[in-house]
Amino acid sequence: MSLTTSQTTGNSKTRLTDIAEQAGVSTATVSRVLNGKSSVATETRQAVLAALDILGYERPEKFRNRSAGLVGLVVPELTNPVFPAFAQTIEGLLSQRGYTPLLCTQSPGGTSEDEYIDMLQEHKVDGIVFVAGLHADTQASHTRYDQLRTKGIPLVFINGYAQDIDAPFISCDDLTAMELGVRHLVSLGHHKIGLAIGPQRFITAQRKTEGFKNALHKHLGQDDGDQHVATSLFTVEGGQAAANELLDSGHTAIVCGSDLMALGAVRAAHQRNLKVPEDVSIIGYDDSPLIGFTDPPLTTIRQPVATMSQAAVSGLVSMIESATAPTSELQFHPELIVRNSTGTSPEARLASYRINNN
Repeated sequence: MSLTTSQTTGNSKTRLTDIAEQAGVSTATVSRVLNGKSSVATETRQAVLAALDILGYERPEKFRNRSAGLVGLVVPELTNPVFPAFAQTIEGLLSQRGYTPLLCTQSPGGTSEDEYIDMLQEHKVDGIVFVAGLHADTQASHTRYDQLRTKGIPLVFINGYAQDIDAPFISCDDLTAMELGVRHLVSLGHHKIGLAIGPQRFITAQRKTEGFKNALHKHLGQDDGDQHVATSLFTVEGGQAAANELLDSGHTAIVCGSDLMALGAVRAAHQRNLKVPEDVSIIGYDDSPLIGFTDPPLTTIRQPVATMSQAAVSGLVSMIESATAPTSELQFHPELIVRNSTGTSPEARLASYRINNN
């Protein structure tokens, strides 16, 4: 659907009205923007252009971005909502900087990360952003990244750290995340708290496990952390399996390594006719889009996707434009989002009942 400034029909006026309403400006302002008048503020011009994009109109030729170059964006499968959230945010930020993102999504049995790397090199990309890729797998070789850096291709990595790779790393502070989760559950009277986590070969799983054990020791004086950790997959099914293991051993609260695992934990509880949070409290990780609309709405630990993505894009563009960027790891603080999947422990409720009835 296109819109030209030379149209004077009633249909054109209707379209101008639609754009003006979407942008929150007058039709006269829309007309000035489309005609390239210099008297319009930058913020207003951007609002009108955004309205064009949202309503599906083609931008006039003079407002179409000229690509400063191609940037590869490699993300895992998109079944976990946090990865599309990263992809959408990073794509938008790259576009604002004038770069054209090439999104590469992986799936089991599909195109591998190495195959995407070969394809991106064929397209002569100016840089690549990797989200939770093989760099996060402590058992994977890093030769592929060394070869890219030797060729001078800027790289930035999100969630996962490898000291031997010469590139910036952007991560969520997993140690602090587990501290937030465990402290919240302890404040609700829970003493038997478990961790449902993915494979330990991933650096993010290792850090979450370490942070969880540290928090158990700090808040409950427990030094038997391994007995409270159930390892599975970062999936709904994995969360369900890990939760069943923890519920079998009497845990009344579960911190999960991802929101998908938390949904699996809720399913495991429901299959046992346990109520969430009356019988078992569950915490997720990520605060994926729509996770607040589950039943019950999920208490979770939010990754700051927007600020992490901003840091990643800024680091990559800095490397592209000046060939320099800090190669250390930047860790961003998570936030505990309390909803309805956590509540007072059964033991605390029973103790309160006894006190009130004596």
